[in-house]
Amino acid sequence: MTTRSPDAEPLLTPAEVAALFRVDPKTVTRWAKAGKLSSIRTLGGHRRYRESEVRALLAGIPQQRLDED
Repeated sequence: MTTRSPDAEPLLTPAEVAALFRVDPKTVTRWAKAGKLSSIRTLGGHRRYRESEVRALLAGIPQQRLDED
C-alpha cells in the first residue's frame, strides 16, 4: 500500500492527458520528448504528467470559434 502526502500533486497518465487534448497518447509522449511538457518517470519507467502543468497548457490553447464556416 502506498501513502500519499496531502500536498502531493495529482499525476495524469498519457491516456488521460491525450483525452483532455483530444489527441493520441503517442502525441503526448512526443510533446514530452520535445520539451513542451515535462514528465515524471515511475519506477516502472512509465511517464506521468503533473495535472497543474497540463491544465495550464490546456488553458493556453485557443478554443475553436463556433461562428467559423
